[in-house]
Amino acid sequence: MHWLITKYLITAAVVVLVSEIAKRSDKLGALVAALPLVTILVLIWMHIEHQPLEKLAKHAWYTFWYVIPTLPMFLVFPPLLARYDFWPALAISCVVTVVCFGILALITRRFGVELLL
Repeated sequence: MHWLITKYLITAAVVVLVSEIAKRSDKLGALVAALPLVTILVLIWMHIEHQPLEKLAKHAWYTFWYVIPTLPMFLVFPPLLARYDFWPALAISCVVTVVCFGILALITRRFGVELLL
């Protein structure tokens, strides 16, 4: 139980740190947020918990494919935010991400990469 609490605290601290950096500097905050901090933490936690190397490798592999459809969100969110309030802009951006993911899953399936469960 202590280990789980430690994981939560460290992971939460990273998120808070990134948000604090972003409050002070748009560019530096975006740079730090763009780093795969969550994935790095997950890989570290999996390694410490003695998960098989194959499982770590698959996690990194699928993370790559799942990041691609999230990228358009960062392009559509700013103009949506200028036109709508925060929550509608965020919701529409999330829908765009889901649609992009569906399209990518259909495309990658043709090449033997199965992204859907």
